[in-house]
Amino acid sequence: MGKGYSATIAANPYVVGSFACIGGGLFGLDISSMSGVLSNPSYLAQFGNPTAGPQGAIVASMPAGSLVGALLVSKLADWLGRKKTIILSGWIWVIGAIIQCASVDRGMLVVGRLIAGLSVGIASTTVPLYQSEITAPAIRGRMVSLQQWSITWGIMLQYFVQFGCSYINGKASFRIPWGLQAIPAIVLSIGMLWFPESPRWLIDHGREAEALEILADVHAHGDANNDLVQLEFAEIKEQVQFEQKEGAKSYADLLKPGIARRVFLGMSLQAWSQLSGMNIMMYYITYVFQGAGLSGRRGNLIASAVQYVLNVAFTVPAIIYIDKWGRRPMMIIGFSLMAMWLFLVGGLQGGFGHWDRSDPSNRKSTLAFIHLLYTNRTISLAVWLITGHGGVTRAIIVFSYLFVCSFAITIGPTSWTYPAEIFPMKVRAKAVSMSTASNWAFNTALAFAVPPGLANIGFVTYFIFGIFNFIAAIHVIFMFPETGRRTLEEVEAVFEQGHVFTAWKVDPNAGRKTIDDIVGKDRKSSFNDEKEKY
Repeated sequence: MGKGYSATIAANPYVVGSFACIGGGLFGLDISSMSGVLSNPSYLAQFGNPTAGPQGAIVASMPAGSLVGALLVSKLADWLGRKKTIILSGWIWVIGAIIQCASVDRGMLVVGRLIAGLSVGIASTTVPLYQSEITAPAIRGRMVSLQQWSITWGIMLQYFVQFGCSYINGKASFRIPWGLQAIPAIVLSIGMLWFPESPRWLIDHGREAEALEILADVHAHGDANNDLVQLEFAEIKEQVQFEQKEGAKSYADLLKPGIARRVFLGMSLQAWSQLSGMNIMMYYITYVFQGAGLSGRRGNLIASAVQYVLNVAFTVPAIIYIDKWGRRPMMIIGFSLMAMWLFLVGGLQGGFGHWDRSDPSNRKSTLAFIHLLYTNRTISLAVWLITGHGGVTRAIIVFSYLFVCSFAITIGPTSWTYPAEIFPMKVRAKAVSMSTASNWAFNTALAFAVPPGLANIGFVTYFIFGIFNFIAAIHVIFMFPETGRRTLEEVEAVFEQGHVFTAWKVDPNAGRKTIDDIVGKDRKSSFNDEKEKY
């Protein structure tokens, strides 16, 4: 490994493009790291039976750290390089996992989750950047889409570990899952030592010979004179030189005419993905099913596990067909379906549920549904609950599953893909960073707000998120132009047409180029021959 990486690994486009997705898996581990322990008696006893507010703060601490990590990436990834930044994110996660595993009180747990969140913010922003810069053009979109799939795998695997450990009596039932989540990060950090650095970052730092060598290994088994290698090398050099001369010097450049519109679209899509209500189904699904009347901790955990499997399974078609289906149809249909399922869940909850003010001592685990009623300075406890309606309970579970499937096959992948492809080169790094930061900002707010929301307004919470989805669908219809199956340069022509509030009027052929326009007629034949290989 005299080159600093394995040429054999670099020569396999799918390995080099997918391994870093373990960083996305850390995001998934984050999402389900609490959902499986919320009803665990040992967890509740260790951390003082946290009520809705404190529990929301514990959950929100990790996305809060991720927000900081996402904002640091634009500087950190440029200073250390993409590869070293990903390695660093893995070791930061390990530290956070150790602190969580050893936590003896809420403060220590929050600190551990903040540190782990910092890692997730760094990894979730750097991994797609690395993938887009290291993989062959023909599979670049597919590799970046794998980020979302790795997130769903992280969610599912962590939840199943927690489910298995729920059969253990005592503190080990929650400490083991929190400790085991360090293993993927260790694999990521050590494994990345055998992977090449981003050629684009190397060229940007004057290390052109190393960049050409990596491109040759990645695209042509070491042949630096290969046409595709030379074309890619020349294109990257041109882009880097342009960015060095014309690139955004500060975040204020994101407010310039023609740029602000796209920054707004990128940030708002990431915000809508969080406001869709997926947070409820991922962070607090145990509470949702308990309120629906599903009794028994084991039965609840099994029902919850099904949705995580569905989340993984239904992301696959989106990865395969995202370019064929198009971004606009996927987003419009996705938000519309999610609105419908949440309205149905809210309607059933409101129609058949009630505030149960009986002795709640046997339901202390249902923290998010605790409702404080102050009457003559006396505090009585109540939970919003459906009882005696087995058919309604099953219907709510099914609608919850359909909600998760709708998100997985539409909004999940597009919420990451769309912001990554709408920005011009000169502002792309900062603009993508802001879009990701928007995701984590709303993630933090909702992780904190959902438990008190469910506790104080019960079923109305579902209607609120349903309305968010309906508004998001309208927003996409009017303001989000189609960008699928276009090069990044062709996307420029799409936005140059205008149609700020009439996105459906954008010419579907705007900016379309032929192979002759890109590489010239004299090189068309050789370029096509090389492109077919990748």
